[in-house]
Amino acid sequence: MTSALPRLYCGPLEHLAVPTVAAELPDDAMPAERLLEPGVLDELLERFAAQYQGDDLKAVASLWSKWHFSAMAAHTLASNLLLERDLPVALDQMGLYLSDSGQTTGIALPHEGTPLGSLDAFERFERLLQGHVAPLVDMLGCVSGASPKVFWSNFGNYFEYFAKAAVHHPMASPGLGDEALRLIDHRVYPDGRRNPLFMPVRYLPDEHGETQRTRRLCCLRYRLEDFGCCGNCPLDDAAVARASSTTSNKTGNKVRQPRTTAMPQSTGAVVQTFPSRGEARRLVAS
Repeated sequence: MTSALPRLYCGPLEHLAVPTVAAELPDDAMPAERLLEPGVLDELLERFAAQYQGDDLKAVASLWSKWHFSAMAAHTLASNLLLERDLPVALDQMGLYLSDSGQTTGIALPHEGTPLGSLDAFERFERLLQGHVAPLVDMLGCVSGASPKVFWSNFGNYFEYFAKAAVHHPMASPGLGDEALRLIDHRVYPDGRRNPLFMPVRYLPDEHGETQRTRRLCCLRYRLEDFGCCGNCPLDDAAVARASSTTSNKTGNKVRQPRTTAMPQSTGAVVQTFPSRGEARRLVAS
C-alpha cells in the first residue's frame, strides 16, 4: 500500500515533520494520554517555563498550548481537508515527540487514518475535538487555573488559520476549507451543544480602514515579561496596562523563576498563505 500522508508535506507544508506511522509507539515518543496523568503536564510546563522570564502559570500554559495546538491543527486539517482522512489523534491513540523544553515537536500515529465517515462540518472533526482537544483543555485549565475558554481560543485560532490557508496547498480544490469554516461560524451544534470553537477570530477595520485579524480572547502572553501583546490581541493598551497591574499585585499560580530566551514575535497580517518555517514560529507567538 502506498503511503498517503507524505504527499501532504510539500510546498507550504514542507517545514512540518511528517508524522511517524508505526503500529508500535517509538521509544522516543510519549503516549499522548499521559498528558492527563497527575503531574505529567505540570512537569512539562515547568520545563517549558524555564525559557522565559516571569512565573505566571496561566500564561505559560497558554503559550505551551499554542505550540501544541498549532501542530495538531496543521497535521489534522491537512489530512482531513486534503485527503478526507480521519487521523487517529485521540489522546489514547497517538504519541508525542517533545523537546528538552517540554514543547510538542511532532506526532506519532499507529496508522494513516481512515476515510471520513462524514464530510459534514459538525461530524468530520469530532475525533480531534472530543478525543484530544476537549480533555486536554480541561486538564490545562485544572493545572493552570486559566479559563478553558483561553485554550479553546488558542486552538480555534489555528483551526481557522489553517482552514483558510488550506486552499493554497497544491493539492487543494476550490472551497476546500468551507466545512471547517462553517463549523466555527455556528454558536451551537445541530443537537444543541455549545460550540467552543465559535468565532475564534474576527476581521475588523482598524483606524486606517485596513482589515485586521483579531482574536476574540486574549492568549495572556503579555503576563510573561518576554512578551507584549501579539499582533492579533483584542485588548487595547489601556486594558493591557490595567490587567498587567492587577496581575502584578497577585500571588499564586506561579512556576519557578526561569532564564531568558526570546521567542519570535508575531504578525497581525490577514492570512493569505500557509506559513514558511519562520512564519510558522511567529504564528505560534501570535
